[in-house]
Amino acid sequence: MIRLNVNGSVHEVEAEPDTPLLWVIREQVGLTGTKYGCGIAQCGACTVHLDGQAVRACSLPVSAVEAGQKIVTIEGLSPDRSHPVQRAWAELDVPQCGFCQSGMIMAAAALLRQTPKPSEAEIRREVTNICRCGTYNRVLAGITLAAERGEAGRG
Repeated sequence: MIRLNVNGSVHEVEAEPDTPLLWVIREQVGLTGTKYGCGIAQCGACTVHLDGQAVRACSLPVSAVEAGQKIVTIEGLSPDRSHPVQRAWAELDVPQCGFCQSGMIMAAAALLRQTPKPSEAEIRREVTNICRCGTYNRVLAGITLAAERGEAGRG
């Protein structure tokens, strides 16, 4: 049995040590907002926070999550979608198809927690998620808007 703290709730799951955290979150914990995109940690659709750091859950074995570490998924970022990044995303109509957006939002939220006022270059360097629809300009605008509001470092 593995004990995971996901979005503030402890879950006991049975999984092989090399099972990717993504599949444990989706199939055993039942949270499907974190998406499977590539399986090789390139696209970022699977991005979650592990103790506040953005990680790609598709390539992180569940055994790498240490006891007491806190996992936050898109569902746990803000229960009412009031996180500044989520508000900026809605206001600017950032997503097109939306598939990559939970990972994009999680990557942006982690960046803004560490760097509340990032430059455009820092955003482009740190948020490396792939969007098949190509909404990168809107993603950049959304992160910039959340940063300008000065409250994006919460959560």
